[in-house]
Amino acid sequence: MHPMLNTAVKAARRAGAIINRASLDLDLVKVSQKGPGDFVTEVDKAAEAAIVEILKTAYPDHGILAEESGEALGAADANGQQENLWIIDPLDGTTNFIHGMPVYAVSIALMQRGQVTQACIFDPSRNELFTATRGAGAFLNDRRIRVSRRTRMPETLIGTSFAPDPSGKRLALWTKTFGQISATTSGVRRQGSSVLDLANVAAGRLDGYYGCGLKPWDLAAGSLLILEAGGLIGDFDGEQGWMQNGEVVAATPKVFPQLLSLLEPLKEARG
Repeated sequence: MHPMLNTAVKAARRAGAIINRASLDLDLVKVSQKGPGDFVTEVDKAAEAAIVEILKTAYPDHGILAEESGEALGAADANGQQENLWIIDPLDGTTNFIHGMPVYAVSIALMQRGQVTQACIFDPSRNELFTATRGAGAFLNDRRIRVSRRTRMPETLIGTSFAPDPSGKRLALWTKTFGQISATTSGVRRQGSSVLDLANVAAGRLDGYYGCGLKPWDLAAGSLLILEAGGLIGDFDGEQGWMQNGEVVAATPKVFPQLLSLLEPLKEARG
């Protein structure tokens, strides 16, 4: 395992231990609300602090982009691009966590000069560790994983997620599209953790995934897992702007263009 990935795994497992301890008595967990349907707990903050401490001890000059604490910049190159930037989601699926539903994960990725090179997603409730190093494949608990071989949409199982939309326009289009995709596939699942959805596409458990309103920490680690597992990832135009615009489609090579065509109506909700 690459030394930097090994450090990320150590940090993810430390965060997972904090999450698992807290899950034993959820009534004691303090919860606050950042926005509609967007919660944060003291567990998120403690897990993030543990991750940052391990990464900063190992690599004090690296930058950090984390969901709860924001961005701490490190060294940049001549073009102003980060040499090394760790992108962290300490607990993706907080709403699931506070309800006792075991669908959540820790996500840590290393981006070097704009390219994700190391990825680690840890599901503490199942003790499942997804890892990838660019050019070296994707793994689940040291077992090589690949995207599924399904090619026909009626046979596929698709994951999805979307951020709350106060205007209602995006929600109406999303609901319509959700229905259309449900009728075209064997099912659509909205499980509440985009991080795990992407990991499950890489592992072949889902055949595709689409989402919008997402942040870099929702996507960075999962994107490398998808690519190293033989899948494709893009935005709703099939381009590589997903990290900036928060729109993402990830799937097997055969399913990707078919799923993309079904998402055409969602472009109306932009802006």
